Amino acid sequence: MVTKQTDAAKQITYLAGALKAPRITEAATRMADQARDAGWSFEDYLAAVLEREVSARNASGAELRIKAAGFPARKTLEDFDWDAQPTIRQQIAALASGGFLLEAQNVVLLGPPGTGKTHLATALGIVAARHGHRVLFATATDWVTRLTDAHRQGNLPRELARLRRYGLIIVDEVGYLPFEQDAANLFFQLVSSRYEHASLILTSNLPFSGWGGVFGDQAVAAAMIDRIVHHADVLTLKGASYRLRGRGIDSLPSIRTQDPAD
Repeated sequence: MVTKQTDAAKQITYLAGALKAPRITEAATRMADQARDAGWSFEDYLAAVLEREVSARNASGAELRIKAAGFPARKTLEDFDWDAQPTIRQQIAALASGGFLLEAQNVVLLGPPGTGKTHLATALGIVAARHGHRVLFATATDWVTRLTDAHRQGNLPRELARLRRYGLIIVDEVGYLPFEQDAANLFFQLVSSRYEHASLILTSNLPFSGWGGVFGDQAVAAAMIDRIVHHADVLTLKGASYRLRGRGIDSLPSIRTQDPAD
């Protein structure tokens, strides 16, 4: 009996390697005694072993997607300070279900610096990666640089098509630096290429009324906002910067508190 078990274990190891699923060997060995003691059927045992392999693959795939996304740091919804932003907690929880990604909807996070916009954008991006979506994160300036390089090389249509295969693109810090006209047009093409095809998350310290100054053209800004918000959840964060807490500073002179629709 021992010989048969040893031979079977060797065969499982070989077959698992051939399937490029080496974790099956460990799961099969570890769960064999449990299956015998509990009187599992062959089908139950096989299902349990395969379930462990699928779970491990999903976790491994999610980790690869998170690393490839380019997040500046790992942030989660669990470690967000909800006491500072209680009014948006329910909306964020709904977004974390991932439904907006399946419907190619967008998320816009507006508010003063230091209120948690980047944290929430990153956390939602990590959730999306764990749900199986490919994600890319960059600041608005970095996105424009990337698109400018593609345009100069004559590869802009190809780059936009490639980016559209990502389920979620995160654009951080819209409005921190103004764009030249050419850069604004490139950014508009990014937004337009994803309209009703794939999702965007954008963060900005400016209300929409201030975007014309960022992009140097009210018409371009209006057309861009129209495409972004047509299928979007717009959340406004309020309050002072968490970076100023305990430093005796109540606010920053650059903070804008207008309603996003102003």
